[in-house]
Amino acid sequence: MTHYILLLVSCIFINNIILAQYLGSCPFLGTSKRIETALGMGMAVVFVLTLAGATTWLTYNWILVSYKLEFLQTIAFILIVASLVQFVEMFVKKSVPGLYASLGIFLPLITTNCAVLGVCLLNIQKDYTFVETVVSSAAYAMGFGFALILFAGILEKTALSKVPKSLQGTPISLITAGILALAFMGFKGMI
Repeated sequence: MTHYILLLVSCIFINNIILAQYLGSCPFLGTSKRIETALGMGMAVVFVLTLAGATTWLTYNWILVSYKLEFLQTIAFILIVASLVQFVEMFVKKSVPGLYASLGIFLPLITTNCAVLGVCLLNIQKDYTFVETVVSSAAYAMGFGFALILFAGILEKTALSKVPKSLQGTPISLITAGILALAFMGFKGMI
C-alpha cells in the first residue's frame, strides 16, 4: 500500500506531467483563464487518462507483446486514445447528458492532449503493472488538474492586478507557469 501512496504523491507533485515534464502545455495555457474552465478540463483529463492508461496497458501487454509488434505502440496508442475519447463522448452524451453538458468541449480537446499519450508511453516505459498503471495514470491526471486549477486561480488574480502592458496576456502566463514549475520543484526532496 505504501508503494501506491508514494507513486500517487510522486505523480501528482514531484513528476507533475505539466510542470516537471512539460507535456500538455496547449490545454494548460489555453483552458486556464477561469477556474470553472480549468476544473472542467481537469475532470475530463482524469476520466479519460485513467481509462486510456488501462486500455493501452492491456493492448500493449496482451496484443503488441504477444505478437511481437511493440514497434507499433505509438500508432496503436494514438488510435486507442482518439477512439476512446470518441466512445466516451458518445456514451456520456447518451447516458449522462448532465455530465456531457458540464464537460462540453473539453472531451474532444483531450484527443489532441499530448499529456494523455505521454503518460501512456511513460507507463509502458517504466514497466508498471496494471494496478500501478491505473494509479499512475489517475495520479498524473490529478496532478495535471491540480496544476491547471492553481494556474487558473493565479491568472484570475493577475487579471485584476496592474500588469505592465508589455507583459499582459501570454508573457505573464508563461512567467507565471515558470514560477509555478519552480514552486513544484520544491517537492523533489520529498521522495
